[in-house]
Amino acid sequence: MYGGDEVSAIVVDLGSHTCKAGYAGEDAPKAVFPSVVGAIDGMDIDDDGDANTNSNTEDAKTNAVESDRERGKRKLFVGSQALNFRRDQMEIMSPIKDGIVADWDMVDNVWDHAFRNCLMIDPKDHPMLLAEPPLNTQQQREKAAELMFEKYKVPALFMAKNPVLTSFASGRATSLVVDCGGGSTTISPVHDGYVLQKAVVSSPIGGDFLTDCLLKSLESKGIKIKPRYSFKRKEIRPGEFQVTDVDVPDTTESYRLFCQRMIVSDVKDSICRVPDTPYDDKSYSNIPMTSYELPDGQTLEI
Repeated sequence: MYGGDEVSAIVVDLGSHTCKAGYAGEDAPKAVFPSVVGAIDGMDIDDDGDANTNSNTEDAKTNAVESDRERGKRKLFVGSQALNFRRDQMEIMSPIKDGIVADWDMVDNVWDHAFRNCLMIDPKDHPMLLAEPPLNTQQQREKAAELMFEKYKVPALFMAKNPVLTSFASGRATSLVVDCGGGSTTISPVHDGYVLQKAVVSSPIGGDFLTDCLLKSLESKGIKIKPRYSFKRKEIRPGEFQVTDVDVPDTTESYRLFCQRMIVSDVKDSICRVPDTPYDDKSYSNIPMTSYELPDGQTLEI
C-alpha cells in the first residue's frame, strides 16, 4: 500500500458482471471471473449432469466440480471453468439485481470461490476491503459485515465506495467518476474522499445492454451465434474444418444465452468502438469493415 504498512489486505469488488479479488497495493486483481452462478435444483451431490460434449480434459471437469457448493436441494457452480462446463438443467442466475445484492446465498458462494479456489487463502488471516456501489443501503452493508465477521472470521473489515476507490487510484481526492459497468452506468461526484450521495446519477444502460443490442443486430442479419457446446469442429485437411451440430436438448435457455453473450461480448470488445464525435451516418459510412471469426468458423464483417 502507498504510505502505509504491508498488512496483506484483500480487496473484493463484486459487480453485476464480474467479480474481482486480489491483494491491496498490487496493480491488478489476481482473480477475475463472472459473478453469475450456475444453479441446478434437486441435483444429487454425486450427479454432475452431462458434461460439455466438446470438453475432452478431465481437469476441466475436476476443477468445475470443485467450484460448486451445495445448498439444500440446489447445487451452485461458480467460476469460469464451472460455468463453461455444460450441465443438463443448469440455470444461469445473477446475485445482483439493479446494483443491489438480491441473493446472499449466491454471494457467499462467489466470495468463497474467490478466497478458497482463486486466491487460495484463509480469510481469517487477512483484513478485508469490500468495494460497494455508491447507492448501497444500510441493510446491505450490515449483511455483508455479518457474513465477513461471523462466517469468514476476518480480523478487520472496511467498506469503501467504488467511486472513492477509483478517484484515489487516479491520485485524486476530488473528482467526477463515470462508472460504466455491466448492469448500469453511474456518475458520482467525489469531494475530499466522500461521495456526494444526493448528486449520484444512475442509468440502467451498461455493457450487458450493449452486448444484447449487438446480439440482436447480428441475429437480424441472419447470423446465428452458436454456443461452443452446440457443435464439434474437426480439421479435415490443413486450413479446412468440418462443423457438426450437437443435440443438447436439456440445456436451459439461460445457459444458451449466457454462452452466446460471452461470444458476442468478445466481438464487442475486439472490433467495436465509440465514435470520437457525435454520430452521423454520412461521416461514418466510409469506415472500413473489420473481420471477426466466430468459434464455429463463421466470419463476421462489421
